Amino acid sequence: MSFKSGFVTIVGRPNVGKSTLLNRLAGEKIAIVSNKPQTTRNTIKTVITKEDFQMVFMDTPGIHKPKNKLGEFMVNVAESTLKEVDAVLFVIESTDVEVGGGDKYILEQLKKTNTPVFLIINKIDLVKKEQILSIISRFKDEMDFKGIIPISALNNEGIDIILDEIKKVLPEGPKYFPDDMLTDQPEKDIIAELIREKILLLVSDEIPHGIGVEVTSFKERRHSDIIDIQANIYCEKESHKGILIGKQGGMLKKIGTLAREEAEHLLDAKIFMELWVKVKPDWRNNKSMLRTLGYNK
Repeated sequence: MSFKSGFVTIVGRPNVGKSTLLNRLAGEKIAIVSNKPQTTRNTIKTVITKEDFQMVFMDTPGIHKPKNKLGEFMVNVAESTLKEVDAVLFVIESTDVEVGGGDKYILEQLKKTNTPVFLIINKIDLVKKEQILSIISRFKDEMDFKGIIPISALNNEGIDIILDEIKKVLPEGPKYFPDDMLTDQPEKDIIAELIREKILLLVSDEIPHGIGVEVTSFKERRHSDIIDIQANIYCEKESHKGILIGKQGGMLKKIGTLAREEAEHLLDAKIFMELWVKVKPDWRNNKSMLRTLGYNK
């Protein structure tokens, strides 16, 4: 039996469900999920290994018009992966009534590559069948896709079809990663993202885009199953710092509790977590800060 392997990137506008799809494909939570756009800031690799194939999926930031150096980094990350993969999943929403400017821009980038592109129409649970057929018709006129797959990542519908279709286009190749490896993200990065996800969940719209999280210490106690984690939460304004800390530290405690509970489940260990909030004006345009937070491609 031949063994197939290769790399697959997931692209699309912000907030179309790329991270939810990645988590469904993996069968585990790898990428943070939020209903706020531009949640993913870096490439997250997820490895799926079966008896006859290994697929390495890359969730990328939503492709959008950047407003700062962090935004430029995110778009560069997303576009650069198109040249390095064996297949592309272009995710759109079933609720789109037309091919908008954002999708047209992504299609222009996809047309420059010879990589097989699959159109993934997500959130089909929200619309009637006629609307799905209408979207398929519109996008077919834009590009010759290798396949078009309607799915609901939220309801786990159509996920197996994606795997079957990708497998058909993968080349024969080796295992790039061990069988039991699910992601190449360091534990510190995963925890930083978990903390950021809880901020996205709990804090009002304007603040999360100016939030960066750095895990400064990650230590396992000797002869114990407890992990001590310390992290800085960076924001851009003093007023944002006040909101993040909350009355008598209530908001920061809530963020820490939710992040700690999920981290304990993820790492199967007891965790003692300390969080600090620091103001760094305009850090999203500061190259040194972007490097500190891992946005340095």
